[in-house]
Amino acid sequence: MALQHIIGLDHVVVSVRDLDAAAAAWAALGFTVSPRGTHSAHMGSGNYTIMFGNDYVELLGVISPTEYNAPMREWLEAQEGIERAAFTALDAAAGVVELQARGIAALGPIAFGRPVELPGGGVGEARFHVLRWPEGLRPGGLRVFACQHLTRETVWIPELQRHANGASRIIRVEMLCASPQAAAKEMAGLLDQIAVQSWDGAWVVPTGPGRADLVFLDRAILAGRHPGVDLDGLPEEGAAALVLATRSPAGASRALGVPEAGVMAARVTGVLLRFVTE
Repeated sequence: MALQHIIGLDHVVVSVRDLDAAAAAWAALGFTVSPRGTHSAHMGSGNYTIMFGNDYVELLGVISPTEYNAPMREWLEAQEGIERAAFTALDAAAGVVELQARGIAALGPIAFGRPVELPGGGVGEARFHVLRWPEGLRPGGLRVFACQHLTRETVWIPELQRHANGASRIIRVEMLCASPQAAAKEMAGLLDQIAVQSWDGAWVVPTGPGRADLVFLDRAILAGRHPGVDLDGLPEEGAAALVLATRSPAGASRALGVPEAGVMAARVTGVLLRFVTE
């Protein structure tokens, strides 16, 4: 039985060392990037967001060292890229209870917020309740948590959802791992889902109706999915590629500087980006 209070992929967290430089790099690929946000003091982090229909990409950086961001700081010593995946929590407190009833020692919820510059002027606030799976559970090297949005209107702002490259949603997150089947089954257990094997040998974990899949694969399968794309520098284990839908192949090809008939792919802040027509 699927989880009732946690319903699908909400966003991916791309952890970076230089937050402003990362925002500029993503903007150069045709993404509309939000104004910079600063989280509550105990979080010690700042962010930019790239908003789609039901999900988004969060560029996250450390502003001041805190106990909460210690795992991210340790991770950033070796790499940049997709460090975490967040799922949508309808009710974070109920989600904790639900996971604990399944034998998972879920933590939280933790409340925090950040100010938001509004398009019409003035400043609003985005507020969240977050729950976490235990720190040691990282299927495919990916940390996972769930986020309840208390003020969706200050996060999913229409002006921020229009991108020159036509990006409209996350289709899948592809993760390199030594044992794709084992990692997929571990993730499926955390989400109360079923891992299934794809046509090319990859293992797929759905996160919820209309939401992105988590895909676990080895380097050979990843290369087969992205022919002609340089895979050097991607992690040995961990989230490597983000496949996005675009409503404008012409816009995506212009933004990436590639022929529309070719593979629309780019590398940015440790992430392989691939655009496919919606």
